Amino acid sequence: MKSFWPTILFLLPILTFSQYDGGDTRANFKYNIQRATTEITLDAVIGEDEWTEYQPFSPFYNHWPTDTGFAENQTEVKLTYDHQNLYVMAKCYDKGKRIVQSLMRDNRQDYWDSDNFSIVLDPVNNKQSGFLFGVTAGGSEIEGDLTIRGSQTDFSENWDNKWASRTAQYDGYWIVEMAIPFKTLRYNPNQSNWGINFIRGDKQNNAYTTWTLYPLNFSTASMNFMGTLNWDKSPEKAKGAFILNPYVTSSTLRDFEDSEQLEADFNSDIGGEVKIALTSNLNLDLTLFPDFSNADVDQQVTNITRFSIFLPEQRNFFLENSDIFSSFGSYDVRPFFSRRIGIIDGTPTPIDFGGRLTGNVTPNLRIGVMNLQTQQTDDLAAQNYSVGAFQHKILKRSVIKGIFMNRQATSTTQDLEFSRNAGLEFSYVSESGKLNTTFLYHTSITPENYDNTHFYGFVGSFTSKRFRSGWTFNVVGDNYITELGVNPRLENYNAITEETTRVGYTLINPWVRYLTFIDDETKKLNSHGLRTWHNLYLNPDGSFNESQNNFGWDFYYRNTARLTLLSRYRKVNLMFPTGLLGDDYTPIPVGDYSFPWAELRYDSDVRKAFVWNTRLAYGQFFNGTRMGAMVQGSYRLRPWGSFGITYDYNDIRLAEGFGEDQLHLIRFNGDISFSNKLFLRNVLQYNTQGDNFSVFSRFQWRYSPMSDIFLIFNENHDTQGLGIKNRSVVLKVTYWL
Repeated sequence: MKSFWPTILFLLPILTFSQYDGGDTRANFKYNIQRATTEITLDAVIGEDEWTEYQPFSPFYNHWPTDTGFAENQTEVKLTYDHQNLYVMAKCYDKGKRIVQSLMRDNRQDYWDSDNFSIVLDPVNNKQSGFLFGVTAGGSEIEGDLTIRGSQTDFSENWDNKWASRTAQYDGYWIVEMAIPFKTLRYNPNQSNWGINFIRGDKQNNAYTTWTLYPLNFSTASMNFMGTLNWDKSPEKAKGAFILNPYVTSSTLRDFEDSEQLEADFNSDIGGEVKIALTSNLNLDLTLFPDFSNADVDQQVTNITRFSIFLPEQRNFFLENSDIFSSFGSYDVRPFFSRRIGIIDGTPTPIDFGGRLTGNVTPNLRIGVMNLQTQQTDDLAAQNYSVGAFQHKILKRSVIKGIFMNRQATSTTQDLEFSRNAGLEFSYVSESGKLNTTFLYHTSITPENYDNTHFYGFVGSFTSKRFRSGWTFNVVGDNYITELGVNPRLENYNAITEETTRVGYTLINPWVRYLTFIDDETKKLNSHGLRTWHNLYLNPDGSFNESQNNFGWDFYYRNTARLTLLSRYRKVNLMFPTGLLGDDYTPIPVGDYSFPWAELRYDSDVRKAFVWNTRLAYGQFFNGTRMGAMVQGSYRLRPWGSFGITYDYNDIRLAEGFGEDQLHLIRFNGDISFSNKLFLRNVLQYNTQGDNFSVFSRFQWRYSPMSDIFLIFNENHDTQGLGIKNRSVVLKVTYWL
């Protein structure tokens, strides 16, 4: 706590910056929607008198890389509706040169790197949550939900629901038409105005343009800077909002490392999900025997830190509407991380059933309740997981939110019978969104009734066009145990005694960035900026534990390329003997270490058919040196194929007797889009650190809206003699009723 008041004094100048008035876009940009007088045919062909009587949203403004002036290539948008759907027509003018990276749906990177058009909606009109629907010029679709993190709008493409679109390309423009069912959206039928905006990706000009005008330091999908959609008559409550999504799977699995298993096990399973709209903006999701075999393969990484790493969640049931549960904590500590449910030490644990209730109870109160039950296995007791969270909007954009988590053993176990966590946070967000700060307090409860179970502090940022800064102050107690969360620094492993000790800490993390924009469009450089960030970790008694001082210079080019120069200086007071390279070498002894590090990064023009990037780094590493190199290249046979390879190399040479090793990670990706409904994804990964060579292939056919057939092949080998470890083949069929 010795550092608390110095940190507050550091933040005071930032907290007292004058507020930027970006303008009330919802008051300044309005559109009056009218009910359709003729039938709308979804064919991307503008029929005679089909759209003529509806007023266009126009003109569009520049948003990135500049936020001044009108768009060079304009977009004409019109809206109408009937008793079932909201209809959108966009006519995207250009010079005939279009980039479509892929036809694969829900591919975030390829979508934003293509010519695209998106509509973003805030049906509750509270600037806290919303939806995005988008289509590329080639017809590839993406949909997702919008949430607030700090003062920025975050987009997740993992939300899926039924809607339709059609695109067609013409000389000098391309057209997209959309039909978005009202039962797909969450809204208040008594609400006569919604938040709305449109985003146009014009990749030939490397530009993003929007209907409303606002600063580029906020994302194109920003909910704070939407316009207003005024309804002549509010949409009625959607009917038929009961959806059944059953599945059936057949699979074979052979574990070749199990000498008693002489042939593959064959299994057939059935299960599914039910989605029920209790109200127009409150939804209940139920699942029975959920199956996640169609989830994407984990991307392997090289870990040479002292702490565990956590791979991202890939399972759709946990990803949809996840922000209500996952938005707590800071980047260093996440109280809730859904991958802790149903996956123990990387091994899936079968889930019997589960349910999730999410949505708005009132325009200002949003809730989330989730409960899941896992099966008992030979090694693990059956568990019940419950999570409840709420977000209550106060002031203009600020939020009070709370969360409670409980893991309860439901069968006999020698392990902890239960583990619970609770937390409360207040997030202040200025009306302009330029300043945000979150104050938080969390605690954990276990049968041992430990002391020092706290996690508290604050985190925030200040953002303007050129100057940006942020701060994190965390205090973590020795016994803040988060079985359903992520707190990697708490667990310290002693490589000699093979014991793990929990040691709390205080983190102080300020950062500052300043950008310089180049107004001359004849220059290759669009902007460049200096940034610096610092991590200071203190032990519970206030003594020094670790620090890292970083300095970077970023160069952003008009052709989308990027160059970054980084330098770091790190100091570590190593409190436990640590083995970084495995059990074959002497662990690094307790002591003080300091080491500099330099790094160069380059990313090429993403609009090209061949794209490449590289990372080169060298520096001291504890009592030795480390050299790192990564090169990645991909070639697109646009729009149907994308083939890429990544090679990540680390050469670590510690002092004599402490080990040296060369770590290799090779990844090959081959994605083929036969159409915008038929996809083949292939991933090969070779990781010497994990002694694993894996082959993953997934065929997907979306034969009907939100209905798929998957065929998945997965095989793992060791990297020594390429001996096979296991092999599985899964056929899964889902249907949206």
